Amino acid sequence: MKAYVFPGQGAQFTGMGLELYEKSPLAQDFFEKANKILGFSITDIMFEGTADELKQTKVTQPAIFLHSVILAKVLGDSFQPEMVAGHSLGEISALVAAGVLSFEDGLKLVSRRALAMQKACEIQPSTMAAVLGLEDRVVEQVCHEIQGVVVAANYNCPGQLVISGEVVAVEKACDVMKEKGAKRALILPVGGAFHSPLMEPAREELATAIGTTIFNDPSCPVYQNVPAEAVHSATEIKDNLMKQLTAPVKWTQSIQAMITDGGTEFIEVGPGNVLQGLMRKIDRSVSTSAASLE
Repeated sequence: MKAYVFPGQGAQFTGMGLELYEKSPLAQDFFEKANKILGFSITDIMFEGTADELKQTKVTQPAIFLHSVILAKVLGDSFQPEMVAGHSLGEISALVAAGVLSFEDGLKLVSRRALAMQKACEIQPSTMAAVLGLEDRVVEQVCHEIQGVVVAANYNCPGQLVISGEVVAVEKACDVMKEKGAKRALILPVGGAFHSPLMEPAREELATAIGTTIFNDPSCPVYQNVPAEAVHSATEIKDNLMKQLTAPVKWTQSIQAMITDGGTEFIEVGPGNVLQGLMRKIDRSVSTSAASLE
């Protein structure tokens, strides 16, 4: 079965989407529509902006969504997903690909999500860190024992788990992880503690936006980050999408569930190749590739 996967924050790069824009009139239409919806020229930042400009959450998230979703649109009839999943922000791209959300509603939700997360980051200093070379249960146990807010946030692949929380608690957890034998425990250059309880203000704001948005049942199974299993109903999808901001991204578990359910060919749709790298660490037996216009 053919599975399409969509990347999240961190996949951005200067010049992203430019090739799409130059090669496809359909892509141009979608990009221009996006500029109008957002109220600023995101294409200028995507095509010519600096890394710092692209790194702002309010820019990064819509930029990655646009690159991913517009690429899927341009693929036309060759884009026939039998299952989809998206990493964090990428979940909204996956929902558009599966017909759950319209392009316009998906972009508006991504923009609201990004602004809400940016605001939550400003309320309290917080951060994330990548822990390499420890079993998940060890990382979870260390987080549990540290004073303050620090939780397992992204189960990216075996031996790579991202933690999230208050700055002091994350730093202390990193020290303990190293003592426990972690190969690395590295603070990440992010704006705040995504997928942790500190995102509760953003979750509430996103829930309001989701409540006024039309969701359809998906055209194929959607493997969401929160349950890490196939979801088939619009109601469940909405609920999981709201929970996602404060709950961990179970990427490893989602991919494993897709493989168990028959996924054999995994195609990454969007900027970069982060997910292909994670796929190879989760299960080398499946085919991985990047969607392209060629």
